[in-house]
Amino acid sequence: MEATSTAINIPEASTTNTEAKALVPPPAATSAPVSTKREARFGTIFRKTRAAGEWKRGLAFFDFILRLCAITAIIVAAITMGTTNETLPFFTNYYQFKAKYDQFPALIFFVIGNAIAGGYLVLSLVFSLISLVRPQAVGPRLLLLIFDTVIVALTTAAAAAAAAIVSLAHDGNSSANWVAICLRFDGFCQRISGAIVASFVAVLIIMLLIVMSGLAMRKH
Repeated sequence: MEATSTAINIPEASTTNTEAKALVPPPAATSAPVSTKREARFGTIFRKTRAAGEWKRGLAFFDFILRLCAITAIIVAAITMGTTNETLPFFTNYYQFKAKYDQFPALIFFVIGNAIAGGYLVLSLVFSLISLVRPQAVGPRLLLLIFDTVIVALTTAAAAAAAAIVSLAHDGNSSANWVAICLRFDGFCQRISGAIVASFVAVLIIMLLIVMSGLAMRKH
């Protein structure tokens, strides 16, 4: 009977092992190979970098066009102011009534300041082209940002000083007994007023260039 009992217990143990194996869940299949995930991640980063580069290249192209506009405006302002003079048709035996820009220190400062700004803007076209070819480069953008800030301060000061003189020329000052010379020198006042307007247009363009340089330097 012991032999019979042993023979009966062997198949039961085998059945139990089979059932236990059946209860073990199969290993979960991986969703994707590790190399595939890495390639997908690198592909996403590459697409984002490429999009950022195209965006900055477009910004650099717009920067170059605006610099050309600023150069035109600032050179027109300097030349117009530097060639402004008017002589009245009547004169005395000892004095001829004449108005010229170099009779006013503020207008001389205007011409010098705008000439310096125009020369800088011409040189800055080189760095603007470098930013157009290499939109990810930070160095040229940083230089443009620094020097644009200096030039916009210089140009604003020159235009503001000249605007003060033009205001006195148009309205005069009764407290200081300053006569409004534009009542006589109408052509002179019109030319210097136009030069100041052109200079302020250049100031606005350079301010826009500073904002664009800041946008191009931020992480995209």
